[in-house]
Amino acid sequence: MKIATFNINNINKRLENLLAWLAQAKPDVVCLQELKAEQSAFPARALRELGYEAVWQGERSWNGVAILARNREPVVTRQCLPGNAEDCQARYIEAAVNGVLIASLYLPNGNPQPGPKFQYKLAWFERLIAHAAELMAAGVPVVLAGDYNVVPAAQDIYPTRSLDNNALIQPASRRAFTRLLAQGWTDALRKLRPEGPLWTFWDYKRERWQADKGMRLDHFLLSPVLSERLVDGGVDRWVRGEENSSDHAPAWIELDL
Repeated sequence: MKIATFNINNINKRLENLLAWLAQAKPDVVCLQELKAEQSAFPARALRELGYEAVWQGERSWNGVAILARNREPVVTRQCLPGNAEDCQARYIEAAVNGVLIASLYLPNGNPQPGPKFQYKLAWFERLIAHAAELMAAGVPVVLAGDYNVVPAAQDIYPTRSLDNNALIQPASRRAFTRLLAQGWTDALRKLRPEGPLWTFWDYKRERWQADKGMRLDHFLLSPVLSERLVDGGVDRWVRGEENSSDHAPAWIELDL
C-alpha cells in the first residue's frame, strides 16, 4: 500500500497539479491538507474520474482535510479531533482503508508566537497526543499522516537563524512532537533515511525553492505493527517545481501488507 500526504494549499486552485501528480504517482491512499474549500466545493467528481473516492472536512477559505483512496471507499471513523467540542476548525479526519486506520491532520501553524495562535497550536497538540495514546492502546494498525507544522530537529531545516522565533521550530513544539513519538510511534521517513535533508516544504518567499532552502513539516507516524511493514518512502520534489505549485511537495511511504 502506497500512502501519500500532501498539503495542497487550495485544492481547487491547484486541481490540475493534483490530478497530474495522482496520474503519475498512483498512490493508493492520499491525505490532503489545506483544502481551503467549503464542504460543497470539494472536487469529488474530478477525483472519481481518476479512480479516487474521497472523504473530507471542508472549511471556507481556510484549513480543510481529506482522505482519498484508489478504487475503494474510505470508511470515516472521525471527522474531528476529540477533546474540545467547541473547536470547529477542519484539521482532522480519520478513516479505515483496507484494514488500516489512517488520519489526515493539519496541525496549527502557531505564528506569530508568543501569543494566542501559539497557545492554540500547543493545546491542539495536547489533544492529538491524548487521542494518539488511545489509538496506540487499541493496538490497531494506524498511520497518522499530515502537515504537523513542526520541524522536529535541526537536520530538518536549512541552516538559518532567520526563523529562530518561528513557531515551527520552538522547543515547546519539538517537545510535543517528541512526546508523541515516545508513545511508540515511528517517524517513517526518518527511519528510512536517518541522515540528511528530507525537505517537504519550501516557502514562496525569497526564492527558497530555487535555493533549496526547505524544511520537513510533513510526517508519517506509524503504529508498531505498521513500522515493521515499512519498505520504502520519499518526497516527490518535482511537484514543487511545477507551475502554480503548492509550497509543499507530496511525501509518500510504502507498506508491505
